[in-house]
Amino acid sequence: MSEDCIFCKIARGEIPSKKVYEDEDVFVFHDINPVAPVHFMLIPKIHLPSLLEAEECHAAVLGKMLVLAPKLAKEQGLEKGFRTVINSGKGGGQEVFHLHIHIIGGGNIPPMVKRT
Repeated sequence: MSEDCIFCKIARGEIPSKKVYEDEDVFVFHDINPVAPVHFMLIPKIHLPSLLEAEECHAAVLGKMLVLAPKLAKEQGLEKGFRTVINSGKGGGQEVFHLHIHIIGGGNIPPMVKRT
């Protein structure tokens, strides 16, 4: 973990969060600025700045996160579906440089891209 990373601090319990799930590899918590009725984030406990830096050695934790996403989404009431978002790098809109997967759902989720 990184000493200065806000998500590492959340995973270590140094910054309070509304925890959804935790195990030895992953920490999951509700977003403090939700964009939908259900909005939580999955993060690896290892400090991985973004998906741009992911390597073969990260495959197990990345797979674990993707398998965990639908399980936790259903537990949070998203039985009919949800959106996953991973912003990667500055050019991808990433604001916190610790890999995280947003799980968003409930209510009226608009399309990601407007079609004309």
